[in-house]
Amino acid sequence: MVVVREPERAGEGPVDITPKEYAVRTVAQGSESGGAFRVSADTDTLVFSNYSDQRLYKQSLTSSTIDLMVDSSPTPLTPDYGGPIVSYADGVFDARFNHARQSTSDPITTIVAVELDSTDIREPEVLVGGSDFYAFPRLDRKGERLAWIEWSHPNMPWDKAQLLVGYISEIGEVYKRICVAGCDPAIIESPTEPKWSSKGELFFITDRQNGYWNLYKWVESNNEVISVYSWDAEFSRPLWNFGMNSYELIQSREQNILIACSYRQNGRSYLGILDDVQSSFSVLNIPFTDIDNITLGINCLYVEGASEVHPLSVAKVTLDDHKSKAVAFKIIWSSSPDCLKYKSYFSLPKVIRFPTEVPGQTAFAYFYIPSNPDYQATQEEKPPLLLQAHGGPTFESRGILNLSIQYWTSRGWAFVAVNYGGSSGYGREYRERLLRKWGIVDVNDCCSCARYLVDSGKVDGKRLCITGDSAGGYTTLAALAFRDTFKAGASLYGIADLTMLRAETQKFESHYIDNLVGNEKDYFEKSPINFVDRFCCPIILFQGLEDKSVPPVQARTIYHALKDRGLPVALVEYEGEQHGFRKAENFKFTLEQQMVFFARLVGHFKVADDITPIKIDNFD
Repeated sequence: MVVVREPERAGEGPVDITPKEYAVRTVAQGSESGGAFRVSADTDTLVFSNYSDQRLYKQSLTSSTIDLMVDSSPTPLTPDYGGPIVSYADGVFDARFNHARQSTSDPITTIVAVELDSTDIREPEVLVGGSDFYAFPRLDRKGERLAWIEWSHPNMPWDKAQLLVGYISEIGEVYKRICVAGCDPAIIESPTEPKWSSKGELFFITDRQNGYWNLYKWVESNNEVISVYSWDAEFSRPLWNFGMNSYELIQSREQNILIACSYRQNGRSYLGILDDVQSSFSVLNIPFTDIDNITLGINCLYVEGASEVHPLSVAKVTLDDHKSKAVAFKIIWSSSPDCLKYKSYFSLPKVIRFPTEVPGQTAFAYFYIPSNPDYQATQEEKPPLLLQAHGGPTFESRGILNLSIQYWTSRGWAFVAVNYGGSSGYGREYRERLLRKWGIVDVNDCCSCARYLVDSGKVDGKRLCITGDSAGGYTTLAALAFRDTFKAGASLYGIADLTMLRAETQKFESHYIDNLVGNEKDYFEKSPINFVDRFCCPIILFQGLEDKSVPPVQARTIYHALKDRGLPVALVEYEGEQHGFRKAENFKFTLEQQMVFFARLVGHFKVADDITPIKIDNFD
């Protein structure tokens, strides 16, 4: 993973800033923590966390050093502990004391100050500690006040957290603290993303009133929190990774504070400009329908997003003089820049709302019909269905161009990505449906979705398959063990043993599992590995051999149990892969082998692609 700089001149390509000996990645809060680097616009300096040793490094970004290849090698800022023992993330520059303020972890989490210009590498100075977790250390412009988010077990940051402000002394110590949000026991909220305006006002996002993450502002004079804009829409998302940036503060020509922000509503993202003084909101017209992060440029916004026909991309959105309209939209980086030439093959997702097993309650999904301009099925034949359960499980499926999904729909399969109860993007009440009911609500909703599509005449009820990775793999295995809706399944590093997951999980999620599962009896009864005798259909399993979150023994146990019982089963193990595959050849092999496995055992057709199938035990 590298830091990339936008081309300086038209016709030039992006520039990789990171030397090949380094990888910009932190594991401060798990394997994919985010917030691994920060750039100082004032000094043209990059500070980043290096993956192999987890130390912080400083690197000059001036054009002269890069273009002339003068020595701009990264220099370490933090001590060498002989290995990746201490991790750093989510830092900000402190111009007043020439520090970088960072969150660190292992296993104690603190906010520390790291000296930038000292000739000697020093131990970071602890500024704030005592809670289990910290995020978003953010300084005001003068460097006199520090805002941050903290939370402690058994809560996850989206369950209950606190926003605090600390006052910084002349010698750089936090000498006074005020709790801004999350301290009133009568208010259950999860504040996130604090940000100081140029006028010294503190903005943040929380879900205290309507259960949706909305924008608020702190009135320091009387320690009051006021709503900036209230709406049944999510202006942020669960804090799985550091460095989220859902909004930016802009100075308008009239010197008002304008807020450029993204929000999600009914499965779609929007980008808009909010006038704090007028309490008015204008939506910007851009092609993206799904947005993750935004950041402020000069008279523009940079947006990380996608749509039904655009893969994950970074776009530059140029604003008019009043900062109220988008006058230009340009994609400056795309994860798949040439895919639009295949647009005629794309199946566009349709948001469906289906009834759950709870009377009067509904859940959501993205449904894709088969689409291939070169082939048509007969009117009498309904397509097979592949249902995908997302990971997390406090996560969500997104209705964006995913070429892996198009692989299925272009080959005659219907595909549905389910946002079962517990998914994010629909408010706190929807998110909390899964508390103490993981393995029940998610499984029921997936089965209900499949039945809904069968009853609607959209898919073949005799050819229903299910797939999922990690927590989605757990939902897949639980659905196959405890229900009879699906005819085959694929588990990608799926969780089979909840008790082992709790024992092996890292600090961040150590109580998350308890909140989702329940008591010891629940741990046993909801673990598919304890009920292998209930599996009654073919399963293919994919597993990384270096996976510490879900050890390979879980997939092997299920494989051997099904093999001994005479059920068709296959196991694919990858050397060098962790929890989540990274190698392109393994992505491709996993996708193709799922297709062949399902086609041979459930679809009852021959795959057109030239794929050599792996051996299926009890079938070949």
